[in-house]
Amino acid sequence: MQKIKGVIPPMLTPFTETGELDLDAHLFNVDRWNAAALRGYLVLGSNSEAAYLTENEKLDLIRQTVQAAAPGRMIMVGTGMESTRETIRLTNLAAKEGAHAALLLTPAYYIDKMSDSALLQHFTTVADQADIPILIYNVPKYTHLNVSVNLIAELSQHPNIMGMKDSSGNVAQLVQFQAAAAPDFNILVGTVSIWYPALLLGVRATITALANLAPDACVRIQTLVEEGQLSEAEALYRRVFPLNHAVTGPFGVAGLKYAANLLGYKGGFVRSPLQDLDAAGRAKIEAIVAKAQPL
Repeated sequence: MQKIKGVIPPMLTPFTETGELDLDAHLFNVDRWNAAALRGYLVLGSNSEAAYLTENEKLDLIRQTVQAAAPGRMIMVGTGMESTRETIRLTNLAAKEGAHAALLLTPAYYIDKMSDSALLQHFTTVADQADIPILIYNVPKYTHLNVSVNLIAELSQHPNIMGMKDSSGNVAQLVQFQAAAAPDFNILVGTVSIWYPALLLGVRATITALANLAPDACVRIQTLVEEGQLSEAEALYRRVFPLNHAVTGPFGVAGLKYAANLLGYKGGFVRSPLQDLDAAGRAKIEAIVAKAQPL
């Protein structure tokens, strides 16, 4: 099974002030990200406002990203839907557009019925019928569902399930996932908040919002750890931690987009019902970005 190593941004999706998809701004960002030593791109992640995109918009973003990405970049797509049938359909449409792998959010609308048995059936059925490898996306912050260690132990044996993105931020659980999963199963962390400790534990890949804004810093933390320069890696991790916390915590996608604008990317506007930052929020992000420099 292919091993994933490196940093992947869950690409933000720029919108115009009237809420239209801004593909020109997206391609501008891809061109800038191409200059960084990133492993690839995640289209349609949580930070992409994927829940607010139409199917045509999703396919346009995948198509444009595939065409614009630097050679050798892995194109991962978030194609998890609430039903197994729709997840398979969207995953295979994404595959036809050139996607290399699919990241599948856990279904959670009927959360009280999403037992290990239900999730095992769902992910196994998708993996059996998907034209590209799949990864499990564990993000309790949004789904209020935390996948179990036993479930990952079983799913990791499937030949078309190549890994998982764990965005729980739970280091103890991360260690349990590592112990339970098959040896070639890719475990990626979903936030820079635990990137440094995860690297020390042997994790070698991350899909993280901060890579939208500071891809070089995210990559540098990994390089320093692998070179044995742990004090330098920790210092850089501590310096970017407040910015990562701000754009994944209290300020969310709006904060991520405003910080992107400050750092020379085209974040654009959020899509309603999300709201752009007010003046106080913008001032706080400006101060946090300034303190994190150089990025």
